[in-house]
This record gives sequence, structure tokens and C-alpha cells, in this order.
Amino acid sequence: MKNSPSGKINLDEVKREMLVRKDELENELAELASEKISTDQVLDPGDQASTSSLEALRSSLQNNEFEEYTRIIGALEMIENGTYGICLECDVAIAEKRLHAYPNASRCVACQEAYEEKQEM
Repeated sequence: MKNSPSGKINLDEVKREMLVRKDELENELAELASEKISTDQVLDPGDQASTSSLEALRSSLQNNEFEEYTRIIGALEMIENGTYGICLECDVAIAEKRLHAYPNASRCVACQEAYEEKQEM
């Protein structure tokens, strides 16, 4: 992601990059959903444990990718309604450095840290 000549983030480029990642995630999620981990054969206990572990891993990957997907959808909506780069909590502009590192950030660093602390409780 590059800055425009004025030093501000180029929203068209951000949007383009997010749309590419959104398409990638849609393909990956569809692939994971259609993937068959186990056969229909009777499995011994070792195979059952292995299959169970693989299913848990796939579920975790799906959850992580779906979370990223929903964050991207939210960021694209914020770009469309003119609120992209504004913290959801304190209404202050999110630092450009943070947006470069994490384009779909919806909170400034301080509010994100406070949010994560609340989630851990």
C-alpha cells in the first residue's frame, strides 16, 4: 500500500487490495468447506484421532479466515461510507502506520488494546 502524493493513504489502492484478499478468502473458505478429511471407511483409534485433529485444524483455519473476511467486508463498507481510518471507539483517526500494517483496522492502537483486555476477562 502506497501513500498518495499528499502523504495520505490511497483509498482506491486499499480498496483494490482488500477486494483481491476478499476473493482469495472466498476461494480458500469454499475449498476448506468442500474438503473431505476422512474416508467413509471404518477407522482404527489412531486414524480417528488423526482425523479428529485434522478436522479441528480445518475448523480453526476456517474461523480465522472467516474473521479476516468479515473484517475486510467491514473495512470496505467503511471506505464506501467515508469512515475508513476512523476509530470505532474514540472517533480519532487511526495512525497511517497502523493502517499500512493492518489495512482493515477499525480501532486505534490504544482502543484495540483496551478492547483485547476486555475480551480476555
